Amino acid sequence: MGGDGLVPGSARLHLIDGLPLLRPDEQVFEAMIKDWRNQQLARNLSLGYVSDQERTVRAFTRHADAMPWQWMPQHVDEWSADLRAVHGCVRSTLRNYQGSVRQFCDFLTNPAYGWSDECLRHFGTHPVQVVYDWNAATHADEAEGEPERRAFTKPELEAFFDHADEEVLRVRGKGRKGWLPAFRDAALFKVAYAYGLRRNETRMLDLTDFGRNPEGREFGEYGTLLVRYGKAKKGSPPKRRSVLTVWHWTPSTIEEWISEVRPGMRHSTSRALWPSERGPRLGLQRLDSRFAAYRDAVGLDPALEFHSLRRSYITHLIEDGHDPLFVQQQVGHDHASTTAIYTCVSSDFRTRSLRRVLDATIEAAPRPGRTS
Repeated sequence: MGGDGLVPGSARLHLIDGLPLLRPDEQVFEAMIKDWRNQQLARNLSLGYVSDQERTVRAFTRHADAMPWQWMPQHVDEWSADLRAVHGCVRSTLRNYQGSVRQFCDFLTNPAYGWSDECLRHFGTHPVQVVYDWNAATHADEAEGEPERRAFTKPELEAFFDHADEEVLRVRGKGRKGWLPAFRDAALFKVAYAYGLRRNETRMLDLTDFGRNPEGREFGEYGTLLVRYGKAKKGSPPKRRSVLTVWHWTPSTIEEWISEVRPGMRHSTSRALWPSERGPRLGLQRLDSRFAAYRDAVGLDPALEFHSLRRSYITHLIEDGHDPLFVQQQVGHDHASTTAIYTCVSSDFRTRSLRRVLDATIEAAPRPGRTS
C-alpha cells in the first residue's frame, strides 16, 4: 500500500489528479483494463489467458453499450441470452465468459485499487458487481463436455489410420512432394493416440523428448515420452509428465518418421518433432483441419475430434486390462474420477467384466455337501 492507501498500479498512477480528461469514458476504461491486466500478470497468469479475459470484457462492454460504472445485472442477462441463442455457446464457454466479467468487477470494486472513488469523482457513480450466483451459469456437473463427444471404436480408429497411410501412398504415387507432410500427419495422429496426448502436447513435442525405459528394453530409444507442455493449472506453468510406451508398434512408427522421412522436410533443422512446411513447428489449425479432412473422408461421426484420440487411448487401455491407476498417471489426471469420465468402454467389455465377476463369485461360493 502507498501512503494514499492505494496499491501500486492503481488508478492514480494513470489518471493524474487535477488534470481534465479529454475523453473521460474512453481513458478511464482503458486505464481500468491496463490495471487489471497488470494485476493478472502479477498473479502469474499466462499472457494468452490474460488476453482472452480482456477480449471477453471488451466484447461484453460493446454488447452492453455501457461503461463498467454503468453496468447492471440486466446487461449480463441479455448478453448471456445472446451467447446461448444466437452464437450457440456451450455451457462451459458461457460460464467462462461470465467468470471473466465477474473477475473484472471484483477488481474494480476492490477498494485497494481506488476505482470506485475515481469513477465517483469523474462520473458521479461507481462500478458494482453484476454477475451473481442467481444470474450466472453454475458448474453443477464434473463432466460438462457435449454428450456426443466420444472415443473411437477400434474399427473406426483402424479405418482412420488406414486412410492416413493411404493418403501418403496416393500423394507419393503422383510424384508430388506433398507426401512428406502427409506422412508427418499420419505419424502425428498415431503418436497422439499411442501416448494419449492433447493437441498442444502433441504439437510441442521435440526430438529430445523420447528416452529409454529400463523396464521396457524392447522399446529401445522410445520407451518413455516426456510431455513438457501438459495442461497447466491457473497461474502455474505447463504441467510435465512422463508417459510410458505400451504398444509395440509405437517405436517403429516414430523411428521411421525421424530417421527416414523428417530429414526431407524444409525445416528439418528445427528441434520440433513435427515441423511444418512454412515454419519450424506445426500449428494447431493444421492439426484440426487435417484431422477433420481424414475423418470426413472415411465417413466417420462428425462428433469425433482430435481429443477423441486421447479418449480412445484411455478407453482401450482400460479394455485391455491395464490398472486404472496406471492409466490415470499416464494421462496426467489428478483424480481417478476425471479418467473415468474419459472412459467410453464398449458394451462387450462391460459384458465380459460382468461375466468374470459372476464366475469368480460362483467359484468362491460355498457348495453344499453331498447327502448320503
